[in-house]
Amino acid sequence: MLHLPDIFARKKPDIKVLTEKKDIYGLIRALNSSDLDVHTAAAKALGAMGNEAVDDLAKAIRTRKLAVKLGIIGALSEIRDPRSIPCLTDALADKNSEVRWQAAVALGEIDDVAVIEPLVKALRDTDKYVRYGSAFALAKRGWKPKDEKELSDYYIGMQEWKAAKDIGKSAIPSLTRTLRDRDNIIRTEAIDVLGEIQDPQATPALMRSLGDENREVRWHAMLASPKCGIPLRYLPRGLAKRPQVIKNPLIAAFLNFLLPGLGYGYLGKWWGVLIFQVDITATVWLFKYESEGVSYQTLFPIYLALAIHAWYLATKMPKDPP
Repeated sequence: MLHLPDIFARKKPDIKVLTEKKDIYGLIRALNSSDLDVHTAAAKALGAMGNEAVDDLAKAIRTRKLAVKLGIIGALSEIRDPRSIPCLTDALADKNSEVRWQAAVALGEIDDVAVIEPLVKALRDTDKYVRYGSAFALAKRGWKPKDEKELSDYYIGMQEWKAAKDIGKSAIPSLTRTLRDRDNIIRTEAIDVLGEIQDPQATPALMRSLGDENREVRWHAMLASPKCGIPLRYLPRGLAKRPQVIKNPLIAAFLNFLLPGLGYGYLGKWWGVLIFQVDITATVWLFKYESEGVSYQTLFPIYLALAIHAWYLATKMPKDPP
């Protein structure tokens, strides 16, 4: 018996046949397969085609499909043709960090001096993986930094924090840029190094970090600030810029009236779940053994009282996070 899903099932690409036919676009389409084995085989087949596939791959890399784009870059890294440098350089500006990371690695596979400039620029990327990939690629190409600022970019990319600290105040601009990284551990490491360098030039970066969204980053910035000569009386000013967490009393009241316990959960009270369970049990019991009118008359004042209590708790909660 034929099942409906079988009618619409996509035929699995035959990588061997596509390779024998040298069907480059067929292999590129296969990169979009949800089957990891098919995707990997297609990328390897494209890479094995060598220079003849470069032009088509460079055109196809403009696709919005992430899996296809990553597969194309992987194939180009296998081919190692200098003609792919422009499209890989463009990929370093992609909004997706995995694409930028793989593009950096692919550029490092190409033995051409033209890869150095875009990789040095990528050392300043906001993502730690892209910076690491760029630093690793530059090391593979035997790159030598022209000054201490480039050297500090390289050390930070490789996450060699002690080496960055040994450079001294020349590393401050690189460390300051690193504070844009989404990983709070990376931001914390950079702040610690700024504190160890003990230079007043780190003042703007540390003051901004006092307003960071992450509490650990803020605390490390507070500890590092006096080491760089920032008076303690200025620190509260920076800390006041951190994101404020404010719970809306009306939302808490509405949730507790609608479904008792949810309002407490919104306020972060763990026992809101218990109240929710008790309410469900009590409501079922009342409607089973009492009339509908009696049940509503009993529950309404309780719900109203819980709503008022949730509103009261919200008004008393501190506005800043712990």
